[in-house]
Amino acid sequence: MTHETTELESLVSIVLVDDHEMFRAGVRAEMERHRDRVTVVGEGEDVDTSVKAVMGSRPRVVLLDVHLPGGGGAEVIRRCEAQGLGSTTRFLALSVSDAAEDVISVIRAGARGYVTKSISSEDLLDAVERVSTGDAVFSPRLAGFVLDAFSGSIEVASIDEDLDRLSPREREVMRLIARGYAYKEVAKELFISVKTVETHVSNVLRKLQLSNRYELTRWATDRRLI
Repeated sequence: MTHETTELESLVSIVLVDDHEMFRAGVRAEMERHRDRVTVVGEGEDVDTSVKAVMGSRPRVVLLDVHLPGGGGAEVIRRCEAQGLGSTTRFLALSVSDAAEDVISVIRAGARGYVTKSISSEDLLDAVERVSTGDAVFSPRLAGFVLDAFSGSIEVASIDEDLDRLSPREREVMRLIARGYAYKEVAKELFISVKTVETHVSNVLRKLQLSNRYELTRWATDRRLI
């Protein structure tokens, strides 16, 4: 075995999964600054391309966004496992969302950790390496959601039933509105128009049988979604 081969095997191989190309480029650039520790071997922008990238390269870690076209991050995990992905590949959720139902759903699917996109580059690199060795890694606040879910203090089933009425995009809009974002801020955050935000909010209120954004905030707060 050559010295070069040994070095390659010591690197943590990563597949980046996110539907925003600019975000993937940013994470790739950060990872490439640490070529002595990690190497990016593939990317995916939706469920289909992500499953193909993961199954084709068999990385040690998949950095996985929760909300993806085609069914979301949990669907990527399920489809990869159904196709016989080995246990040496581990999934680490990296999402803008810190909502309880997102954390719980992706962990239920098989992810080994969940961190938010506010994480620093060094902390993300550390999380990737830890997950690659089998550790479970969570942002501090999110660990509490997982514990609450398994202890039964969060009624996961009722939350899932309510949220099943909403599309993935409607869920994103719902969380931001519930946090107090203005329509323009939501539009900027999600790269959509203000008119589209208004349409999503109207659909959310109708599906959840709520009258206004204040009721929506209370609804989301009561369910620990914000």
